[in-house]
Amino acid sequence: MKNQDKTELFEKMAVPAAVRQLIIPTIISSLITIVYNLADTYFVGMLNDPIQNAAVTLVAPLMLAFNAVNNLFGAGTSSMMSRALGRHEHDMVKRCSVIGFYCTVFCSAMFSLLSILFRPGLLALLGAEESTMAATGAYMQWTVCCGAVPAILNVVMAYMVRSEGATFHASIGTISGCVLNMILDPIFILPWGLDMGAAGAGLATFLGNTLACCYFFVLLFVRRGKTYVSVSPKMFSFDKTILLGIFAVGIPACIQNLLNVTSMTLLNNFAASFGSDVVASMGIAQKINMVPLNLFFGMFQGILPLVGYTYASRNYRRMKETVLYSMKLGICCVAVVSVGYLVFAGALVGMFMDNEAIVGYGSHFLRGMCLQLPFMCVDFLAVGVFQATGMGNKALLFAVLRKIVFEIPALFILNKIFPLYGMPYAQVTAEVLLAGIAGFVLVRLFRKLETRI
Repeated sequence: MKNQDKTELFEKMAVPAAVRQLIIPTIISSLITIVYNLADTYFVGMLNDPIQNAAVTLVAPLMLAFNAVNNLFGAGTSSMMSRALGRHEHDMVKRCSVIGFYCTVFCSAMFSLLSILFRPGLLALLGAEESTMAATGAYMQWTVCCGAVPAILNVVMAYMVRSEGATFHASIGTISGCVLNMILDPIFILPWGLDMGAAGAGLATFLGNTLACCYFFVLLFVRRGKTYVSVSPKMFSFDKTILLGIFAVGIPACIQNLLNVTSMTLLNNFAASFGSDVVASMGIAQKINMVPLNLFFGMFQGILPLVGYTYASRNYRRMKETVLYSMKLGICCVAVVSVGYLVFAGALVGMFMDNEAIVGYGSHFLRGMCLQLPFMCVDFLAVGVFQATGMGNKALLFAVLRKIVFEIPALFILNKIFPLYGMPYAQVTAEVLLAGIAGFVLVRLFRKLETRI
């Protein structure tokens, strides 16, 4: 085991260099993921059929619910693993990864089974109407009913591989599935190929996620003896200490994503009351806005192992320097993107569907959504710090504040005052308020940690 390489990265390398080494692979992976997320919308949009595009949008909350399981066992397990590495408890790292892996398999299989059993009710809950029911059901069949296990498992395995600093391999696994998906999308979706429409997009997603899982299994086999990540069934046990540690971080992260699903479902239902054109345009705006979100999410995912390691090893000055450097870098990047979106919103939406009404609605939605980006950068980093350090209670508090206290009430109020056009500003309202709270909490946290030095 090349322990000296991990020590060099986590303990000795200059913080800017260590951050760059960790985040560059995750940012590249996020860029590919962005293109992959846009691919379904782009190729389905080429059909110029709002119903097919609405199907992709309506299933999005259910696919976002995957992140509840991803974060329960991905964020929870990787946080435990990074902190165990910081304490040099290598056997604990292996046992954490085994428990996280098999719990993920079980929960994702249950997710798939429940989606099959309650499919009609789920479609209605997602906002599918008579005109969009068939297309939405076909897309859901491949992405959720069949695809829940590979979609969730490949993300959790990437978390675990990344927890010991192997961000390059974690990114390659993610990228492999995304690339296959993008290759298959036009073949399955468009009339010159299999002409499956939204269902073809779902099938391509399922196959891409399956390939990503296969990559991680091969990686762990090839690197056995050189990695602390294990999926050996012989090491599995219901260790109370490990499970409680995983759940302390994972459950708040899980609840946060379930609240995200709730707010997105509400947003789509509000949009559905204005017709399929509005649903399609909202979906396009959301996908475009995911570009900067994925970029700084990838950045922060890259630094979390370093934050967790330095916290567990009580190197608080290095931890603080990592957080501040990452925050400055993230805010600068998303501020530039926000200005670009404000100026070129119409052209960007028009790339996905040649429909004057959809471009008009989508441009307004995108301009509203992009205003939240610099503030969300601060909020996401704060939550990431709480997850990396095992402070799940603070992460849960932020999730409740963001969705229940700020965003959902703002959605009802703004849509009432400004029907249709007020909806995208609910998130902006929530993130501005939360950014102020995040800054205050982080300052207090670091002051408290500095007294322990």
